[in-house]
Amino acid sequence: MMVGKRTDSLLSASQYAAAGRPAHGSLAASARLLGAMAKKYVWWLSRAEAIERPDLVAIQVMDLGDYDDVCRLEAALGRNALVHALSRPEASRLSARSWAFWHYRLGLSPARRVPAQPRRSLR
Repeated sequence: MMVGKRTDSLLSASQYAAAGRPAHGSLAASARLLGAMAKKYVWWLSRAEAIERPDLVAIQVMDLGDYDDVCRLEAALGRNALVHALSRPEASRLSARSWAFWHYRLGLSPARRVPAQPRRSLR
C-alpha cells in the first residue's frame, strides 16, 4: 500500500504520541486501520481516496465512531494525531457535542471554554 503526502502528515504525527498515550504499531498498520475505518465511516469515498485524506477519516471516527473504534484509532495513531486532525477539520464536519468532547478529552481546553467551531462561509 502506498502512503501519499497527505497521509504522511497524520501518520507521522502518530509517531509522536504524548506520554501516557503511546501510538502503537507501524505506519503500515496505521494505514490499514484507517482503511478499515474508512470503509465504515467514509463510505462515499473509495478506500484509496479515504486513505489520502486521513484527517477526514479520523474526524469521522471521532464524530460517529463507537467506543471500540475510537479506542482503536487513538491507540493506533496516538493523541497527537487526533489533536492534529482536530486542529483543522472541515467546517460542520463535527457535531457541537463531539467538538466540545474532543477538546476536553484531548486536554485542549477546559470544559466550559471550548473554542468556536469552524464555520462554512459563502464566497
